[in-house]
Amino acid sequence: MILSKSILFSAVQPSGKLTIGNYIGTMRHWSKMQNDYHCLYCVADLHSLTIQDKNFSLRESILDTISFYLACGVDPNKSIIFIQSHVPQHSQLNWILNCFSQFSELLRMTQFKIKKTIKNNYIKNTNVGLFNYPILMASDILLYQTNFVPVGRDQKQHIELTRNIANRINALYGNIFTLPVPLISKYGSKIMSLLEPRKKMSKSDINKKNVIFLLDDIPSVVLKIKNAVTDSEKLSRICFDLEKKPGISNLLEIFSSITNKEVHILSEELKGITYSEFKSIVSDHLSKFLLQLQKSYFKYRCNESYLKKVAYEGAFKAQLKAKQTLNKINLKLGLV
Repeated sequence: MILSKSILFSAVQPSGKLTIGNYIGTMRHWSKMQNDYHCLYCVADLHSLTIQDKNFSLRESILDTISFYLACGVDPNKSIIFIQSHVPQHSQLNWILNCFSQFSELLRMTQFKIKKTIKNNYIKNTNVGLFNYPILMASDILLYQTNFVPVGRDQKQHIELTRNIANRINALYGNIFTLPVPLISKYGSKIMSLLEPRKKMSKSDINKKNVIFLLDDIPSVVLKIKNAVTDSEKLSRICFDLEKKPGISNLLEIFSSITNKEVHILSEELKGITYSEFKSIVSDHLSKFLLQLQKSYFKYRCNESYLKKVAYEGAFKAQLKAKQTLNKINLKLGLV
């Protein structure tokens, strides 16, 4: 008897240049995951509409993102790569889930609190999409009867909300939705800013010295690592300690992720190494990795017809799955 594979859903928002945090947090796992799961990799363009910037080209960013999916080893013959807005069932289910979600739940979302403070300062200027974002995310996940969702530590709350909504509907109408389980890596699930290592690395950070972008030129990568914050200890100790050594711990997580070596093994190997030597080693390995990734990325990015073909075929496959779930919930709700 052949057991069917579990379903895995993951998405990246094409709202700007992707960072090493995007890669390490989820994308680095995708090529391996597609061998173990039925994988759906979504370009979450609808989520990007929460940011209004007339100088930003969403179309270009969507194609950039698909190129990175392919460069990271995602195979369209093994996985479904699609653009969120190409599958209208995401928006349709979003409204239904809104009706089974509580206002107080959304107010408690940590990500919303942070974003409205950083982006708008005052709640009167915060768009409803930013507030509603977790419900659309829940729709993305539940639409495909997802078993597993690889996320960073900061996204765990969103998966918990998704499960709460699913449980609420299942209790009323029977077993409609599969309850998703978050997959959170022990290391690398939340890469921090280089100069402010207690703050998450973000592509929207005003200070670009905080962020390593996947398309950064190598000299700038070396300089950013060189200037990264370590700690005030007089004696250099390369060890993982988020509380006392957040900067060194962050660099260790980056190093671990691109070398596929466990953090504790690296800590042993790096005993007696100074911070400057450690930074040089990290920047050397990171530079080689980025050069290879960029080479693969540009190979795909220059072929837009292929990228559109991948997206078109992926949307067709995704819609077949999405329609099944939407028809199921519509039938239960009495929608004709």
